[in-house]
Amino acid sequence: MARLHTNLICTITELREPQKVLDRAGGKPLAIMKNSRCVGYLVPEEATLDGAPRYTTMDEVMAAIEETRAQAQPVLDYLKDK
Repeated sequence: MARLHTNLICTITELREPQKVLDRAGGKPLAIMKNSRCVGYLVPEEATLDGAPRYTTMDEVMAAIEETRAQAQPVLDYLKDK
């Protein structure tokens, strides 16, 4: 069985009244099921990004690596010998 990417579901039959489905979803994505199989996802506008996505700069990536280095160091030390 495939894993669903959301915990909200609806059936094809329920989509006859899409506004009720959207109201019940509360702005979150939901899986559309047919015969107990996921056939697609419905993503309300509220669940999408506002504006264009922002890309991380190299400086931000390096800062994040430095912030988590203490936590990751034991694993890195263990992997040196492998």
